[in-house]
Amino acid sequence: KTSLPSAPEPPSLLSEFRFGFSAQDPWGLERGSGAVAGEVLFAKPFTSADLFASYFIARPHLGGSIGVDSGSYAYAGVTWSVDLSARVFVEGSLGGAVTDRHARFGDSSDRRLALGCSALFREAGSVGVRLSTQWSLTATVEHLSNTGSCGDDGGLTNVGARVGYAF
Repeated sequence: KTSLPSAPEPPSLLSEFRFGFSAQDPWGLERGSGAVAGEVLFAKPFTSADLFASYFIARPHLGGSIGVDSGSYAYAGVTWSVDLSARVFVEGSLGGAVTDRHARFGDSSDRRLALGCSALFREAGSVGVRLSTQWSLTATVEHLSNTGSCGDDGGLTNVGARVGYAF
């Protein structure tokens, strides 16, 4: 009896899940506040056989951060990853975020607000190490800002670490 070839597995929609912690504005007014962060990176929408060209294809992402004693936010955007070696990689991300800081802190004298509005731009950079084929550890710096489009814009810079699991 001959067996029929099996159908190829459909490509996965998800690429990686990351979970970790961050210090919010560690050098500024919010020194001492922290957050729990999570992020889902989706698979690249298409691939390229050329390794160099593949670095320009971004992965979409969704994420969020829940402040321990400060505001929370959700974000979406795209992430570019570049391998520096078999184990070490760097990433850059661009996108937008929505925060509850405006609603929580209002226009009071609480200087934590200083973001001006709820809709923000988000940029991030990471350095990562692959611990195995599925597990990684990344150190991330992210900045949220309204770029002066709606009043006060002190911006918020966070520094953190995340453990990732690749599917």
